[in-house]
Amino acid sequence: MKWYEDEVRQIEQLHEQAPPQPGAVVFYGSSSLRLWTTLSDDMAPWPVVNRAFGGSTLAACVHFFDRLVPPCAPAAIVLYAGDNDLGDGRTPDDVVRSLRAMLARIDASLGPVPVAYMSIKPSLARWSLRERIQRVNAEARLLMEQRPSGYYVDVYTPMLSADGRPRAELFDADGLHLSSAGYRLWRAILRPYVAILAGAGKDR
Repeated sequence: MKWYEDEVRQIEQLHEQAPPQPGAVVFYGSSSLRLWTTLSDDMAPWPVVNRAFGGSTLAACVHFFDRLVPPCAPAAIVLYAGDNDLGDGRTPDDVVRSLRAMLARIDASLGPVPVAYMSIKPSLARWSLRERIQRVNAEARLLMEQRPSGYYVDVYTPMLSADGRPRAELFDADGLHLSSAGYRLWRAILRPYVAILAGAGKDR
């Protein structure tokens, strides 16, 4: 976990310098969220906070959760992680265990806040891992559907073309991270969920 420490400390320093208003929806996870530079504008008028960090695995998100998310006093959480775990060679079962640990950590630190888990995307760079990705997504859907105020956000299916392969225009040159078109698609998918999460968080 030492590899992430410098960026996590930078996020902590940013928080100290400009703490967000409590009650926002916190986006937490890997670089697919970290690189979403228009996130606040894309989710307006609902307040959101980006606490993602680059290259993070779901296991790393569990490890650093207490340092990065509870200080924001979030109303709800949107989580995108698991992609890098599979890329690093971890099994679908490993990723699902990390998701269970993440949900347990959220409950222990914040209580029953609403949580939305975004499915792992079908990227060009990791297309060879699609069966593993689909296994994680299926298990994650079940976990989130069983959770009170839990939501499973399917970004996998909308990112496929008619031939069943990832839509190339949605990805940056590396075939892994999103292009501006990719973020426009995610914006359209996520806005209805953020509206629900923000409202549910206020009702707690």
